[in-house]
Amino acid sequence: MPEQSPGSRPTLEAVAARAGVSRATASRVVNGGDGVRKPLVDKVLQAVDELGYIPNHAARTLVTRRTGAVAVVIAEPEIRIFSDPFFSQQIRGISKELTAHDTQLVLLLVEGPGDFDRIARYLSGGHVDGALAFSLHTNDPLPAITRRAGIPTVYGGRPSWTADPGDQAVPYVDADNRGGARVAVQYLRHLGRERIAHIGGPPDQTSAMDRLDGYRDVLIDVDPTLVVEGGFTVESGARAMAELLERRPDLDAVFVANDLMASGALRVLRERGIAVPEQVAIVGFDDMDGVAEETDPPLTTVNQDIEGQGRLMARLLLRGLDRDRTGNGSAPDSVITPTTLVRRASA
Repeated sequence: MPEQSPGSRPTLEAVAARAGVSRATASRVVNGGDGVRKPLVDKVLQAVDELGYIPNHAARTLVTRRTGAVAVVIAEPEIRIFSDPFFSQQIRGISKELTAHDTQLVLLLVEGPGDFDRIARYLSGGHVDGALAFSLHTNDPLPAITRRAGIPTVYGGRPSWTADPGDQAVPYVDADNRGGARVAVQYLRHLGRERIAHIGGPPDQTSAMDRLDGYRDVLIDVDPTLVVEGGFTVESGARAMAELLERRPDLDAVFVANDLMASGALRVLRERGIAVPEQVAIVGFDDMDGVAEETDPPLTTVNQDIEGQGRLMARLLLRGLDRDRTGNGSAPDSVITPTTLVRRASA
């Protein structure tokens, strides 16, 4: 058996000798190859544990044709990513699923239009096995970039396919945004509210449009002065609430398209001495960790399983990668996850 000098890194030859197999057999086992009988696999894995052997990444890539890494591409600037709990919850779900499958997460952010060329070069360079992309905007170039790179991709959120209908087969994971919005507005109607306003998200994102559509499903002939556009941030919610109060001081409820904007709206109402929910009821959307339960008063909101969606995105991508490698199984389908109303003190 080859001698290992003290402090030296264990070699594949030492693993093979300890297991009593050829170097080629040991290589196939530790690098994820097929065609080795289970008793020999067990011997090699035992030798790996005993020696503390760490597989060579380059060799593993040659054997498996996999890098063991997945790109997570978020079409938002850094300041938005690290100030919005939605992204941290979704990334946490993705990371948990990838970690469970010994796969690394590579985070790529879009600070501006110039970053798309950099991302396209990276994705085309063979650095990752696939991509998870979310927070897409209308006419976003990311779908075309991932298609040209030839890598499997799963989207977070229903993309807008108007610019490129050929991408419709790409799977995505999204919440039932429209249905959740309908439930929120129906609940406000059930409370007896008659002048229900809406603070919407950016019109170039499908989640915002779906929530606006759900609002309009219930309030078919709504006065347009009751609808104001926000930007999914606390500040935009505060500005929108102030604008609504100028337009319609008689409003008695607001359905807000996300929790951050709802927290900004609550702040403006509190500053103006308007009682919530007695004078104006507020319902948000997302049920974000660290936001919905900590507003004043705690926020009634529509819950979506943000972390679970992240895990599901990663799971669909990994399933697609296994299908590409083995040729077995069907292509993953898109998934719409349910939403539920969580009642707290704001409505």
